[in-house]
Amino acid sequence: MIICGSPRVNGNSDLLAAQFAKGAQEAGHQVRTVYVRQLKMNYCHGCMACLPDAMSCIQHDDLNALLPWMMDADVVCFATPVYYYSITAQMKTFIDRMNPLYGHWRDKEVYYMVTAAEEDHAQLDRAMDALQGFVDCFEGMVVKGRIYGGGATNKGDIVRLPAYEEAYEMGRTI
Repeated sequence: MIICGSPRVNGNSDLLAAQFAKGAQEAGHQVRTVYVRQLKMNYCHGCMACLPDAMSCIQHDDLNALLPWMMDADVVCFATPVYYYSITAQMKTFIDRMNPLYGHWRDKEVYYMVTAAEEDHAQLDRAMDALQGFVDCFEGMVVKGRIYGGGATNKGDIVRLPAYEEAYEMGRTI
């Protein structure tokens, strides 16, 4: 399962996600890609009605339908552009709404892909840390790969950078 957190259609993060999907499909895997920008989703209310065993949210939007997909996926890849040295608001809202998974979601392989104009990996680590903070809340999660798509300022820049091929190869190795 690939979660794309970019608000921009066919932006650099989407292109990396497509490369990852292509590699994974060629390796014989089924791939489901979710574009967070296409979802009708509200912010988490912090009501905790989803815990401990509800496995759903009291809000009736698109997120409840994704919970079983997240549970069934063996591999989850998060792709997001970096906005102000962190993940996008769309990705953060998605992550917050995955709260019903707490205590249930475990033993997954996880991949991270971030894109940014910034080339310094140390600066992009802040976005990686935001994704890692989510994953750290669940048991048995193993981060198998990270791609830094730095230097991708304009839409499409990523196709000329090493990260583009790295995403394809990473998908092939799952």
